[in-house]
Amino acid sequence: LSTAYPNPFNPTTSMTLAVAEAGNVSVQVYNIMGQAVATLASGHMDANTYTLTWDASSVSSGMYFVKAEVAGNVITQKLVLMK
Repeated sequence: LSTAYPNPFNPTTSMTLAVAEAGNVSVQVYNIMGQAVATLASGHMDANTYTLTWDASSVSSGMYFVKAEVAGNVITQKLVLMK
């Protein structure tokens, strides 16, 4: 999972997900309470590079975390939404 750009953002940010081998992928955005607020990718994906965009216009300003699970690897990064 690449670094989200732009970050801080308003209201959209994008990141690149590189899937090395086909398998189940889950990319979700969580608020600081640990509640899932968006799903950017879910299910079986082929080996490829994908661009994921999150439109956060329906959530409030604050800190969020994007968590990607690919082939047993978990990557988390912090996002800051400033409206």
